[in-house]
Amino acid sequence: MTTMPQQLLRHPVLWLALAGLAFPLVVGDFWVGTVAARVLIIGTMALSLTFLTSSAGLVSFAQAGVAGVAGYTLALLSPNITGVGVAVPWPLAVGAALGMGTLAGLLVGWVSVRSSGIYLLMITLAMSVSLFYLVSQNTEVFNGFDGINGLKPPELFGIDLRAPIPFYGMALAAAVLSAAAVMHLDRTPFGLQLHALRNAPRRVAALGFSTTLLRIAAFGIAGLIASVGGVLNTWFSGQMSPGAVDVHAAVNLLVVAVLGGIRHPLGAFLGAAAFVLLENYAASVIDRERFNLVIGAVFIVIVLFAKDGLIGLIQQLRAQIKPAWTGVCAKNGRKTVCRRPCTRCWAPPASRLSCPARPCHPLSRRTYGSARWPRWRAPSRSPAWTACAASSWRWTPSRGRSPASGSCW
Repeated sequence: MTTMPQQLLRHPVLWLALAGLAFPLVVGDFWVGTVAARVLIIGTMALSLTFLTSSAGLVSFAQAGVAGVAGYTLALLSPNITGVGVAVPWPLAVGAALGMGTLAGLLVGWVSVRSSGIYLLMITLAMSVSLFYLVSQNTEVFNGFDGINGLKPPELFGIDLRAPIPFYGMALAAAVLSAAAVMHLDRTPFGLQLHALRNAPRRVAALGFSTTLLRIAAFGIAGLIASVGGVLNTWFSGQMSPGAVDVHAAVNLLVVAVLGGIRHPLGAFLGAAAFVLLENYAASVIDRERFNLVIGAVFIVIVLFAKDGLIGLIQQLRAQIKPAWTGVCAKNGRKTVCRRPCTRCWAPPASRLSCPARPCHPLSRRTYGSARWPRWRAPSRSPAWTACAASSWRWTPSRGRSPASGSCW
């Protein structure tokens, strides 16, 4: 039986936290406070988009704008050298920023609730462009293209968050908590309703659920996640300007999500890492002002050869390196896939009732490649899998997915 430490080690969010904690031990302050912190901030904002797509099947161009609403709210309620807004204690400013970002997400969901596909993209893009013109033309409130400058992170329990390591720790905590919340939400009844809304909206409506409220709630949760990234981005850059909510920022966020894998929460952080590294080192390959050509080329390659992004590419390589084991299910006689031929992952043949092994029973479902297969375990008194080999039945190694004969559900 799988122990609790083994189950924790299989959780991807734990690996994100461990990698984030180990990163400052092997690199300098520049990588920690500049590169890694920016990766976590962009990944948190892109996480809102991957949540919408993977859970509810929605794609939005407005997530950068939602993060910008939170950023501008924080800037107007914080001390700054521009002289706009009203300074309040930073907990109130952060709470107001998160609340306004969530309301902006709910507004986007309410406006675009009856649209889908390309129409949803166009509506969310129009709302993002409207926000850009709102903050760029109202110079008395938002200071136009000069923006609101002189914004600094606060002190928390005597720790100056302006230092590279403390700020990185705050960004890492926000990213890990956001990713853990998203992955936990997928297993809740609300998350299952969102999955059903993505796959069969008419059936969801026929069962009595309100598809309108589900979509609006999904946009609201995505708005809250984007607001967390928007607050961190405002503190990181030290200023808030219309460039943070323009079309370029909206497209970059979508590119980040697609690069990493728009259908997996951790794909947002992988895409953010690839995007930031390309942005920092594109100057050595091409002109600094044209680094988007390099990002565009990488984006095309990922879309053509790895449609699930870097996450999908890693899963494909893992499936090729680590073989599976095919056998016959004791429940329905179909071929199935296990990880190894041992007492935990095997099943006796259904056609040979004289096999000394006892039938197995499913415990849980494990992810293998891009499909889900059941996981089998023999009772403790059952002999090893070689007993079935002695009964004229054996396991055969194979790579990739299971045969076309079907799964063992």
